[in-house]
Amino acid sequence: MNLPNVITFSRLVMTAAFVLAVSKQSTTNYGIGLTLFVIAAASDWLDGWLARKMGLVTPLGKLMDPLADKILVSAAFIFLTEKGLCPVWVTALIIGREFLVTGLRQIAIEAGQVLAADRLGKWKTGLQLTFCITGLVWLTLLPHENEGGVVEFFRILTKPASEGGWVMPISLWLAVALTVISGWNYVWSGRGLLKSK
Repeated sequence: MNLPNVITFSRLVMTAAFVLAVSKQSTTNYGIGLTLFVIAAASDWLDGWLARKMGLVTPLGKLMDPLADKILVSAAFIFLTEKGLCPVWVTALIIGREFLVTGLRQIAIEAGQVLAADRLGKWKTGLQLTFCITGLVWLTLLPHENEGGVVEFFRILTKPASEGGWVMPISLWLAVALTVISGWNYVWSGRGLLKSK
């Protein structure tokens, strides 16, 4: 197994560790979960860059890289929904879109075609990660009210909409919009594959 694939599989391990950490319901564990999530999200860029740079793009990597990303983001959205920071329907929409796109790509592969990646999908992912990181920072710093300095700056920056914040809700609703639009683009691009012969 080459280095980029090892990094991809390590992201699955970090996702499992993230879930274990945040399930403990303490700010210390939320901080651990935040750290794991940020490292795992950064590894997504790293494994892709290394695979292209070193000429190590493999079928296994092509399969596991997007799968690991989807599992990481889905785990974070489910957790943030449980904490009341994301509506249930938004999480269902985001996970459903990933199932849809994965299914379409599989149909395309079996038909000998390739569904090109949608550029909006990268923006969608970036906004989803922004929302997840913002939510995790908020939960980690929630007990540290009026401590001043950098802590208070990040508390203010990451407030949810119910507390008068703007980064969290804006990143969430832009992610929702791009989830719908990019999902529709994939369906439209693959519409020929859905027609029975």
